Amino acid sequence: MVPSSFSNDKVAVVTGSSSGIGFETSVLLAKNGFHTYATARNPGKSQALMDIARDSGLPIQIMQLDVTSDKSVNDAVSRILLESKRIDIVVNNAGYALVGALEDTSMDEIKAQFETNLFGAIRVMQVVLPTMRNQGSGKIVNLSSMGGRIAIPFDSSYHGTKFAIEGLSESLQYEVEQFGIKIILIEPGAIKSNFFNNLKPASNAQKAGSPYAQTMQKLNVRFSSLVENAPPPVEVAKVILKAVTSEDPDLRYIVGDDAAAMIQAKRSMSDAEFGKLMKKQFLSQ
Repeated sequence: MVPSSFSNDKVAVVTGSSSGIGFETSVLLAKNGFHTYATARNPGKSQALMDIARDSGLPIQIMQLDVTSDKSVNDAVSRILLESKRIDIVVNNAGYALVGALEDTSMDEIKAQFETNLFGAIRVMQVVLPTMRNQGSGKIVNLSSMGGRIAIPFDSSYHGTKFAIEGLSESLQYEVEQFGIKIILIEPGAIKSNFFNNLKPASNAQKAGSPYAQTMQKLNVRFSSLVENAPPPVEVAKVILKAVTSEDPDLRYIVGDDAAAMIQAKRSMSDAEFGKLMKKQFLSQ
């Protein structure tokens, strides 16, 4: 239940909140006056967030929400509306990266990647949009990535989901702005969080017999070096807070010097030039 001392008017919902960007975003939103529903597929992994909420008296509620399930999303949103009567902010953060050559990746793995990263966000948006439209206000934040604007090797399924969320969000903004609803894309580069620890290798990507095994080893070394010097997830949370508290937020927010540099390089180079840069960055020893 919600403590009686929680009287915040603004309500935020964050998916994938048990760790990383979702965790930090839930805490920061709550610290800034949002009654925050921190949702997770497995709330049992949210003990650290529960402890912070309890010890700091923050308006955070842990709630089960599996973005891959219609029933779970509908049940969670219905409960939120029953308790709080409104939803002002949604942060679609739940997601992961499937790594490996497309040839080494099964269709089931690809479908699961899209089900979480893309269809999960769509599922949440379709359920909350009627409420926001009736309110005449609301902000939906979709966690994209530098990888929604550029593509690195051996992440084709992941990039497919992020390129898709970019196009979907860009189109959606035109549909819903007439109702006072804003769509926001957050595009981080490498972030020092458990996101990289939770990379899911494709089923055949780690097999010695894969024709891509040697190249994958080079990429793994590069990933490790990227994460060592990456900013923490709280830096992404700060950008999200800035966006949702702005009266007129931008459509896109780039987070991280690496993301800004790579996106600018993509804009300024030919495809051939950019391809050479990517191979040098990620596939050379």
